[in-house]
Amino acid sequence: LICLKLSLQVSRVMGAIKSPQPRTFSRGIQTVTLIPGDGIGPEISTAVMKIFEAAKAPIQWEERNVTAIKGPGGRWMIPPEAKESMDKNKIGLKGPLKTPIAAGHPSMNLLLRKTFDLYANVRPCVSIEGYKTPYTDVDLVTIRENTEGEYSGIEHLIVDGVVQSIKLITEEASRRIAEYAFEYARNNQRTSVTAVHKANIMRMSDGLFLRKCREVAENYKDVKFTEMYLDTVCLNVLQVSPGFDLGFSDLCAGLIGGLGVTPSGNIGAHGVAIFESVHGTAPDIAGKDLANPTALLLSAVMMLRHMGLHGHAKKIETACFDTIREKKVLTKDLGGNSKCSEFTADICRRVQDMD
Repeated sequence: LICLKLSLQVSRVMGAIKSPQPRTFSRGIQTVTLIPGDGIGPEISTAVMKIFEAAKAPIQWEERNVTAIKGPGGRWMIPPEAKESMDKNKIGLKGPLKTPIAAGHPSMNLLLRKTFDLYANVRPCVSIEGYKTPYTDVDLVTIRENTEGEYSGIEHLIVDGVVQSIKLITEEASRRIAEYAFEYARNNQRTSVTAVHKANIMRMSDGLFLRKCREVAENYKDVKFTEMYLDTVCLNVLQVSPGFDLGFSDLCAGLIGGLGVTPSGNIGAHGVAIFESVHGTAPDIAGKDLANPTALLLSAVMMLRHMGLHGHAKKIETACFDTIREKKVLTKDLGGNSKCSEFTADICRRVQDMD
């Protein structure tokens, strides 16, 4: 896990993202693979599509299902039509996916990451004006290696009652994520990178990761490099120490109000990127028009910036934040009593009023 310390001059924009090697996208209508997901996924995906239409974003959607199927030799894989769509379009937007808790069934999220080598998870966490939490003025980014470590998904039964899980760390993946983090920091006016690790306990695995971070840091003298134990990071984040500006993943999301308002992007090595809401499928409210689409919408804003559509991104983001700040039309989890459709309609109205 790598953390980026903010610059005092950095723009407080949710989901600002520049790839270290940005792709060039056409200026016309661009096709994005849409993976609605499960539970509330279809509802919040519909909300995003309506807001994009109101904003006249030059995006057309190609909807695909990614429920795993068994391929040759019994190997789990995503459906061919979904892979072909992502290979062609390169950009995807994904709602929450449910993974059956059954022996042998893969995590759908891990399967997507491995299929498209989505090695860098980028998660900005920025306080939202008008949405009160115990913490204020949070502005941070976490970058996590997506394909190794605990995300290797390698485990097996040794004997009855004993299961072994393998944490895989390689030089190449460690170097790659470190280089991505430093390039991201440089491109997004972040002043420092902090490598978060447990090399004091896992001396070989986390030790390898830490060595690669140190090596890469030598090539980025303009970016301050620090290293910190995971335990200390958690403590500093929860105490909001003035000397430490960010922590990790879901814990950081809690600082700004939870996963329901936190965007996320997964960047691959071959030009593929999938942006997603990282909250659950919420089956208890699915189909009841109660879901909050903010996380998926802000992930879609990240996607637009990744594609170079900064004007449309800013318009949608501003409309979303204005709706939350005014507190008149909010879903229940945001402190209101409005429906998902009403929240969406208010954002659409604001977007259209900007024209």
